[in-house]
Amino acid sequence: MADQSHKQQAEIAQTLKKHRKGRKRGWRSSLTHKILLINSLVLLIPVVGLMHLEQYRLSLIATELDALSIQGRAFSLSLGSTAVVASQVGDEKLVPELTRSLMRAMLNDIGVRARIFSTSGEMLADSLYLAGIGGPVEVGELPPPGGVGMLDRIIRFYEKIINWLPGQDDWPLYREAQNQSAEDYTEVLIALNGEPAGMVRSDTSGRLVLSMAVPVQRYRQVLGALMLSKDAEVVSEAVQDRRRDILAVCGLALGVTVLLSLYLAGIIGRPLRRLANAADYVRYGKGRQYEIPDFTHRRDEIGDLSGALRAMTEALWSRMDAIEGFAADVAHEIKNPLTSLRSAVETVARVSDPDQQKRLMSIILDDVQRLDRLISDISDASRLDAELSRADMEDVDVGKLLEALVEIQCVNEGGPTFEVSVDEGEDYLVQGLEGRLGQVFRNLMTNAQTFSPEGGKILLSAHTQEDCVVITIDDEGPGIIPGKLDAIFDRFYTERPQEEKFGTHSGLGLSISKQIIEAHNGTIKAVNRENSQGEVLGARFVISLPIGQA
Repeated sequence: MADQSHKQQAEIAQTLKKHRKGRKRGWRSSLTHKILLINSLVLLIPVVGLMHLEQYRLSLIATELDALSIQGRAFSLSLGSTAVVASQVGDEKLVPELTRSLMRAMLNDIGVRARIFSTSGEMLADSLYLAGIGGPVEVGELPPPGGVGMLDRIIRFYEKIINWLPGQDDWPLYREAQNQSAEDYTEVLIALNGEPAGMVRSDTSGRLVLSMAVPVQRYRQVLGALMLSKDAEVVSEAVQDRRRDILAVCGLALGVTVLLSLYLAGIIGRPLRRLANAADYVRYGKGRQYEIPDFTHRRDEIGDLSGALRAMTEALWSRMDAIEGFAADVAHEIKNPLTSLRSAVETVARVSDPDQQKRLMSIILDDVQRLDRLISDISDASRLDAELSRADMEDVDVGKLLEALVEIQCVNEGGPTFEVSVDEGEDYLVQGLEGRLGQVFRNLMTNAQTFSPEGGKILLSAHTQEDCVVITIDDEGPGIIPGKLDAIFDRFYTERPQEEKFGTHSGLGLSISKQIIEAHNGTIKAVNRENSQGEVLGARFVISLPIGQA
């Protein structure tokens, strides 16, 4: 027995393994990927926008140009007062040697390149070149030692992408002619006309070059133009510093986001995976030892799902128990007439007396009719659930339905009389299926008619009580046996009058009626009517149905 149980468990495990082969867990879960992607995008989109820093860069460029303008005005005043000589005819002009000496003295180690142009456009001096024995010597800064860090590489890659995108600043290209003149620089030409001017250019490597040209004047006479220029390394470094700060904060935030996303995916994915695995066990298992995990304590959607799955599983087991019980009851009820029928058939073959054969044939006919009634009622009961689940509910006026049923019943003469008690002009509307509700009322009317004495009265009444329509059916029969008020609604339960022929009822009428009323979200119960002395005056069936919308 134990080996068989182990073998069964192994078969279930193998089936579940095949079924779950496509499922991914943990980091590979698609739910985890989606949560990570969404949370990362929410974080990265504003970070990318922050790293652009275009307004910040433009403000730094404007500040640097203002600083160059201040330096240029100060230097031009010095040149106008100390590096000017007058000719024999009274004309004044800048002396190249004096301008170069003054340039070296004033612009030493400030990182600015100065060029001086005469009014004719000729370049008189350039601080980048020093005169020496062997000719002009170019002066420049060496690049800083050390390699490029990872953050710098990321920032440079980002800058390449940003510069490649359309809509970026289109700076003029910076070029130096072999023999420079004022015509090469627009700002110098403006300065020679007496107005300062600045310009931003970009060299072939993408580095920005800032230049500011100011006029060199003496007593308002323009003697030349001074152009100060420098690369925008300070601007680039300031922007890169901000981007490094943003990247550092972004990296920290991204790490926290990833951890929180994994945590979020875990608290969502793990319970869902457990629910799915439990559902698989319930589906492929051979018993009821597997349960849906209970997460209702979470008080969230997963808790709701867990509660719904547990309730659905319980309803499924209950439905299976009901089907099993129904099948057992059906087999038992059908077996009785079949046994009687078999006995009668076997006996009739051995009996030669015509009267006995006639009685046996009558028994056979009764058993066949009983089987026919049983099969018809069983068929009606078995398809009732499916029919009620597919049909569309509609407004049903219970008062008018009772009046119509009583009017039809009154056509038949003999037996007890039927009366209806409903308020005139009152609507007793419920949501339901008129045909099935009529079936319930007919079953109860037939049941009351069976137990009512000759000349008795059966009263059908309806009234509203809170949010329900209450229907009562009273008879004047012997009532219901004490202790059987609930049992009469069980399947195949029969308690008929002694004078009634056995087998004329299947015992499913009240069970079907209860099933129909409960499908309409109503209740049905039976009580005995008693007088003040406690004597039973008859039976009463009470049906309560929720009021529908007109």
